[in-house]
Amino acid sequence: MKQTTIYIEGMCCENEARLVKTGVQGLKGINGCDVNIVSRSLKVSYDPSLLTVKELLRAIDKTGMKASLEKEEKGQQVRVWWRQPRLLALITCGFFIFLGFISELILSLPHGEARLFYGIAILVGGYYPAKMGITALKTLTPNIRTLMVVGAIGALILGLWEEAALLVLIYSLGDVLEAYATDRVRGAVKALMGLAPKDALVRRNGTMITLSVDDITIGDTIIIKPGERIPLDGEVISGYSSVDQAPITGESMPVSKGPGDEVFAGSINQRGSLEFRVSKPFQDTTLGRIIHYVEEAESRKSGYQRFGETFGKYYTPFMFVLAILVMIVPTLIFGNFSEWFYRGLVVLVVSCSCGIALSIPVSVVAAIANAARHGVLIKGGVYLEAAGRIKAIAFDKTGSLTAGRPVVTDVIPFGAATEESIISIASSVESRSEHILSDAIIERAKEKGISILEVEGFEAFPGLGVKAVVEGKPYCVGSKSLCADMGIATKDAEEKIKQLEEQGKTLIFLTGRDELLGIIAIRDEIRPEAEGALRRLKEMGVTGLVMLTGDNEHVARVMAGKAGISEYVSRLLPEEKVKAIVDLKRQYGIVAMVGDGVNDAPAMVESDLGIAMGAAGTDVAIETGDIVLMADDLSKIPYVLNLSRRTVNNIRQNIVISLVIISFLVPVALIGWIGLVPGILINEVGGLLVIINGLRLLR
Repeated sequence: MKQTTIYIEGMCCENEARLVKTGVQGLKGINGCDVNIVSRSLKVSYDPSLLTVKELLRAIDKTGMKASLEKEEKGQQVRVWWRQPRLLALITCGFFIFLGFISELILSLPHGEARLFYGIAILVGGYYPAKMGITALKTLTPNIRTLMVVGAIGALILGLWEEAALLVLIYSLGDVLEAYATDRVRGAVKALMGLAPKDALVRRNGTMITLSVDDITIGDTIIIKPGERIPLDGEVISGYSSVDQAPITGESMPVSKGPGDEVFAGSINQRGSLEFRVSKPFQDTTLGRIIHYVEEAESRKSGYQRFGETFGKYYTPFMFVLAILVMIVPTLIFGNFSEWFYRGLVVLVVSCSCGIALSIPVSVVAAIANAARHGVLIKGGVYLEAAGRIKAIAFDKTGSLTAGRPVVTDVIPFGAATEESIISIASSVESRSEHILSDAIIERAKEKGISILEVEGFEAFPGLGVKAVVEGKPYCVGSKSLCADMGIATKDAEEKIKQLEEQGKTLIFLTGRDELLGIIAIRDEIRPEAEGALRRLKEMGVTGLVMLTGDNEHVARVMAGKAGISEYVSRLLPEEKVKAIVDLKRQYGIVAMVGDGVNDAPAMVESDLGIAMGAAGTDVAIETGDIVLMADDLSKIPYVLNLSRRTVNNIRQNIVISLVIISFLVPVALIGWIGLVPGILINEVGGLLVIINGLRLLR
């Protein structure tokens, strides 16, 4: 099987997406396909021995949509109004209807001459919707455009040219409004794409040249002047400056950058000049991956999105059948075919479900785009919906509740060991470790000017510590539990251990072959925003706030108290955090897990919602979390929960508005109390209401 992505110009609603999908699924050799309205793309898996890309493009063209293999450029502007065919057709349609009214009502021309203007209006205004409406009828996937075609033809049969023209005008207006709504949402995503400049000043072989971002390769050196946007991710090699990372992380304050620091595509250099070495192509940058996940978020559908699709799938055919029955059954009983045919047409055109079909995806994607602008990456509607139903949140301590920048506070030697020898050996062993606490020990060694020694036979024990051979002697660096496993007594140090633990410090033990050599005390401070964020979560009704940590009881109690958390679980290995999440789900129901995306990944997967601390977009965090806090800001968690609840309320409002309008229009159409034009006008006003309501979530 081969996979390809096809981009579809002008696709803007679920009905069009369903039409494209139906047109492709019938081809021989198709293994699967997925349509994304936001990115206007179709991902296809197919057998190249049975099907070619040209045949795929041809099948999409038959639906009335224009397909290509090229995506629109980053930051490409929306076309001006006079170059948009659907809008021009709508304006032309309205102009000729106006001429028709003038000729009849003011100039008193014969009705037959006025029909010429109405006929032109129907042909021009109905061209684009009719193309897809007829295709939908051929493929047995009737949609709102099919309703328009049938309704207009029926009105013409009855000699109601004015009604037919107004019907086409109102439906075409609905089409344009749909396109506008989805373009507004898409515009929020394209605004992200526009954050990165298209070219940059590059130094190659001692020469300064301006290159397109697509032509810049990994390892190139880019020069950024004050006020310029950074085009790609990289590492600063010279210069010092402040960089505004708000477009990526949502941080309100600029971040200082110097040699060795990372910079991210889309952020803004403020004062000094920087030179940095490119580390990733655009599609792999933090910004590129944010754009990718926001575009793909529409495919991870929430329960409401699935409801909307299912509703439309069965509702439209049902209303077709009902309209036909209204035309036929009463005629057979009472006669008067014209009256019942007209009444059936009214039922058909007022039953349009575009409000439900459009409002749900618009609301979801608008909210996800809003979150992206605030430094929060939400990977799908299903996760957005789940966030508002969270009853408990489990926080990993190190790197999540704490700042993740631990420092060594005490070094306690035993026996003949010295502070310098303890730091030298421990930093050498920890230089091979990925644990966040190892950075603190290595940093202390750098401060003291202690060099890292050669290490052999390194071995890690997850959740316990590490061991290695340094200068021919075996050493272990880890927790008190590792000492017990190695049979090394810590009895003589118990008083000092208790004293340090009561201060909320994490203890690292250095042991030789059979003796304790020293203790290193490390402390990581609670994030300054943690207490306020947790208080806000309690006010929002999150009843369970729990800290999970591998630290001992004393440290866990002190740190939980500082954060304002009453419930904690200590001495947890990574796999034991999974069990803790299972227990919390049994106790509270829907549970989220906040972690740094590495050791916490299993627990995040087990939870109902994994929230990763993004650390300005680390690869592991972005891949692991369902929701990623790009700036490691815990105050964004209440924001996400509030956004989720607002979105769900918005969707419910839209569904209620749509169902109330349909529930009113269909019965009065059956009774014969409403005509074609008033009925469809009320329906379109309802559609406009849900569009405006959904777009509020962009703010």
